[in-house]
Amino acid sequence: MSEKPELEVLEETEVKTSKEHQIILYNDDINTFDHVISCLINICDQTQEQAEQCAYIVHYHGKCIVKTGTFEDLKPRCLKLLDAGLSAELV
Repeated sequence: MSEKPELEVLEETEVKTSKEHQIILYNDDINTFDHVISCLINICDQTQEQAEQCAYIVHYHGKCIVKTGTFEDLKPRCLKLLDAGLSAELV
């Protein structure tokens, strides 16, 4: 008879899984590039260059991820974008 292999019990380790959330900005026919860029700088803490690039991506591709982070950080930012008249979603 063959012997059963011994089962080695490994010490449990804590695994932290913090899911990154995203604010997605959508294109619209209402807001100007200047308004979108200003909002991204002031609300999402983007640089001028980042905000301009995101505005063009939104314009040509219909949407763009403009900020990633924790839900707690992104929720008020997304609400401010919506209050500013932009089309945004927190996922």
